[in-house]
Amino acid sequence: MTAIVFAGPTISAEEVLSLLNATVLPPAGQGDIYRAARQGASVIGLIDGYFEGVPSVWHKEILWALEQGIAVFGSASMGALRAAELSAFGMVGIGDIYEAYAAGEICDDDEVAVLHSPAELGFAPLSEPMVSIRATVARAVADAVLEADQAAELLRTAKQLFYHDRTWEQILAGLADASWLGKFSAWLETGRVDAKREDAQMMLIRMAAFQATEGKAVSIPPEKVERSLAWQGLVQRIEAEAYSLPDADLQVLDELRLEPVRFGEFRIRAAARCLALENARRKGLRPDRQEILEQLSRHRETLQLFRSRDLQQWLAENGLTADGYEALLGETALAGTAVNTLGKQLDLHLLAELRQAGAYAQLKSRAISKSQRLAELDQRGSDQPEQDRLRWVVWYFETRLQRGTPEDLGEYAAGIGLRDLDEFYALIRREFMYHQKDKTQSAPQSRDQAGHIR
Repeated sequence: MTAIVFAGPTISAEEVLSLLNATVLPPAGQGDIYRAARQGASVIGLIDGYFEGVPSVWHKEILWALEQGIAVFGSASMGALRAAELSAFGMVGIGDIYEAYAAGEICDDDEVAVLHSPAELGFAPLSEPMVSIRATVARAVADAVLEADQAAELLRTAKQLFYHDRTWEQILAGLADASWLGKFSAWLETGRVDAKREDAQMMLIRMAAFQATEGKAVSIPPEKVERSLAWQGLVQRIEAEAYSLPDADLQVLDELRLEPVRFGEFRIRAAARCLALENARRKGLRPDRQEILEQLSRHRETLQLFRSRDLQQWLAENGLTADGYEALLGETALAGTAVNTLGKQLDLHLLAELRQAGAYAQLKSRAISKSQRLAELDQRGSDQPEQDRLRWVVWYFETRLQRGTPEDLGEYAAGIGLRDLDEFYALIRREFMYHQKDKTQSAPQSRDQAGHIR
């Protein structure tokens, strides 16, 4: 399952990755949940989000993600706020902060707000969230460091500060005359509670368990999001961002357009890829790591990129990073998986394309010739026993196709539109028999023998 987590000042990306296999993105702003959903996330974790200077995560984009069957978890900060507001619709809230919002014990946005450094400095928090101040004071009371009235005074002093100014230094400065201040200050060095981080950790552990079981986050049927004008505007803006291209790529396409036949061929291939990926996303299909590695192996073999420096040069020439290359291959694998699910639906369209390309008649003639040849062999009692399957496979791939034998024959069979391996073996058996010169010629014993078969 593909997980995306939005995190910043609450918890570092390194710590997120230590608890969950996920892509970690900066704090979410408006449209980012929608983007994550469109990019193929199957589970989204919202921890941190913008709320000042940048439009906040929109409730409707979370509802839209839920409508697509994507599990959305929220905790600690903006995630706790949105989960408290949307838990009735299927968003999963985790942690004490979420529970406090859901129960109405706290309601202000500033309870989780913090001032933080820019992304270049890792979103380091520069102020103390009110929820962590509350948790710290509660622990101090439990440890008999503060009396109830002292705790109330401390909380009142902290709450009166603007969230930018909420640091323990500022809070304690406002209580300079309190007789109990020295005892509390000494205890604070080791007793401080980071409530947001603890809740974030709890959510990530829950998400990891959810990933492991590939279960459903909740049983609440998702509601269909109304496609209002505001929603359509958000979608159009994000889609426009997604499909915008750098000038260098636009110039490449202009060069291709000067060759109309070649442009037409690539345009059809691009359309097929686009539709296959849309189909894959609708069905919730995901390429696994092995499929991507096989795509990598085939691609490097096709382009003769055997040496690392050759691959690096190719990536540079094609404007790709290593991650971009992996994403490209992942989409290729996903598109192939989606096409395989079409099964026999594709056959009529294959025939239509063959007829339009002028290739149908030649293949039909070969099929007739093969049928006649096999009928003659059957009349003479020529056949091949089942144990010769391995020999047919070796002959077909290494001699007929001049390539290595795939590791997964079942996947290969599916990739050429066959239901199972039995259909594949029947196909290559007929081809092998068609290439026999006479009834005494048997399946090849080795590559050298196979090489004499025509």
